[in-house]
Amino acid sequence: MTKIFCDIADIELIKKFDKKKIVKGFTTNPSLMRKAGAKDYKRYLKNILKSSNKPVSCEVFADDILNMIYQGNEMSKWGKNVYVKVPVTNSKGVFTGKVIKSLNANNVKLNITAVYTSKQTKQILQNINNKTKVIISIFAGRMADAGKDPIPEFKESIRISKNFKNVEILWASTREPYNYIQAKSIGCQIITVPPNIIEKIEKFGKSFRKLTLDTVKGFLVDAKKSNFRL
Repeated sequence: MTKIFCDIADIELIKKFDKKKIVKGFTTNPSLMRKAGAKDYKRYLKNILKSSNKPVSCEVFADDILNMIYQGNEMSKWGKNVYVKVPVTNSKGVFTGKVIKSLNANNVKLNITAVYTSKQTKQILQNINNKTKVIISIFAGRMADAGKDPIPEFKESIRISKNFKNVEILWASTREPYNYIQAKSIGCQIITVPPNIIEKIEKFGKSFRKLTLDTVKGFLVDAKKSNFRL
């Protein structure tokens, strides 16, 4: 089964989607936090954590090793459902293995983000134990946006992590509802999805005939509303 996490930082939307059985957790990042209007990072995240008992990924925003470790350890104390998000490299391209290893050894649940290759997945696996929970978030949509096929990287990442029962591979940067079908077909344990796409996934099941009729009727309604004449 591929679990659906909601990718959002808006607290009211989190409360709404927390009620949905289809949603098994939440992921946030500094960009989503800024979009949601967060000013006080700590206070805002604590409010998110109060809004749901499901897993919530909260990202560090430091760019150096020591402060990433400090922020990760602090965030891990804010709730039992916290997964600390750590980018696989810092802004200079330096692998954050020391951060991953330190937090993992301290029993901090992790979500390693901004991953694009199975080589990066292998590096991560070399720096974790086989007990503390780790999510590896591979950015499928952004890969596809750049003209690269994400599927081979996912398949290899899933293959090399199969002996780590504590590791889950997550399909990130979802672009369309069909990505959920793709993630399921290759064995991703999690997919993180924006709210509007979750609502479309909930409506899966229309026949091709129904899709055709809905499309044609939509064109007809718009033509009549525009009072088109030849």
